[in-house]
Amino acid sequence: MRSRRGFTLIELLIVVVIIGILAAIAIPKFANTKGKTYVAAMKSDLRNLATAQEAFFYDSAYYTGNLVLLNLSPTTGVTLTISVIAGGWNAQAQHTLTPARCYLFAGAGPPIGPATVEGRITCQ
Repeated sequence: MRSRRGFTLIELLIVVVIIGILAAIAIPKFANTKGKTYVAAMKSDLRNLATAQEAFFYDSAYYTGNLVLLNLSPTTGVTLTISVIAGGWNAQAQHTLTPARCYLFAGAGPPIGPATVEGRITCQ
């Protein structure tokens, strides 16, 4: 009688089950990481907007809601909504792939969303 080398069906099934368990643990963590990436992009765009607004105000003595005048283009998928009043502004950032939103206000701009401290980006 010759002995055959190889894996038994039971051994292969155990390996497949272990890989399935590891995948079940890893996939939700990966999805959460993607969400954090979208929030980081929104925060970055709001920081860049604040810097551009202050530079524009320094040159022109007023704030603007026009991204072209600010020479600012948001990250792909991020939409910036700016509301300007005399002496201030507020802004909201939203990414197309997440329901989270980030808010920022400066100067005499009224607080928006959960943002209650001037210059501090708040997301929800």
